[in-house]
Amino acid sequence: MPHSMTGFASTATEDAGYSWVWDMRSVNARGLDIKIRLPDWLGGLEETLRKNLKGAVARGNISVNLKITRRDDIGALSINPDELTRVLAQLSAIAAEAEARGLRVGPVQPTDIAGMRGVLEQRVLTDDDTAPLLAKLTEEIPALVEQFVASRAQEGAALVKVLSGQIDEVARLVGAAETVLEARQDAQIQGLRDALARVIENTDGADPDRVAQELAILAVKTDVREEIDRLKAHIDAARGHLTADHPIGRKLDFLMQEFNREANTLCSKAQFKDLTTIGLDLKHVIDQMREQVQNVE
Repeated sequence: MPHSMTGFASTATEDAGYSWVWDMRSVNARGLDIKIRLPDWLGGLEETLRKNLKGAVARGNISVNLKITRRDDIGALSINPDELTRVLAQLSAIAAEAEARGLRVGPVQPTDIAGMRGVLEQRVLTDDDTAPLLAKLTEEIPALVEQFVASRAQEGAALVKVLSGQIDEVARLVGAAETVLEARQDAQIQGLRDALARVIENTDGADPDRVAQELAILAVKTDVREEIDRLKAHIDAARGHLTADHPIGRKLDFLMQEFNREANTLCSKAQFKDLTTIGLDLKHVIDQMREQVQNVE
């Protein structure tokens, strides 16, 4: 199923003393253009991102943003062994001195010791501590890209539905054009006879060979059978593309040009009100199709 070039994915995570948000989105483009914005102090992610995206998408202007916030308020706590040794030594000295003076010191709880200044400290995250964060971010990339591709696939399904309806309308109009060809032929014959009658002021006196010759010239100049046949072929090709499982945006874009060329020629050769109306309706639907095709990968 064809994908759209419009897509979006986002995730929010908290871990390793940080919280972060991924934002990935895309719009249509002639080729594949990937723009990545990452924190300057965090390296090693861009290459992985590009590799995953290039393996999953073929076209689109893609922007990826990663916003990371340090969560100092919930940073990991650790024991300062030097400070703990110092505090315990001081407590022992106090207990010994108290007993020597005949004072009895009650038991000390671990929580009391932990609450003493300097025993527990918040771990300061340095550049060396970013390895767990980098590993977590790298681990998230495949799922993020998968979510992004799924979004483009969903948009693509909607595009296929719209384009299928427009192709059906083109097919209906082409069928209508075929239907009016016989009526147009009769009108052309009568119109030529009337024109010749006005010239020679006598319909019965018109030279049959001259009439036949003029009709033959007119038939060649206004024959639209070839355009109708090509339009039918384009319809079949477009329907085939919509069932493909690979990027078909460029092929559809080229096909829209061919559709438009045949519709223009049909209008220029019409010389019949009903056929001209059909040709103009065709051009309108084809223009609508071209707008939709611009978003197909």
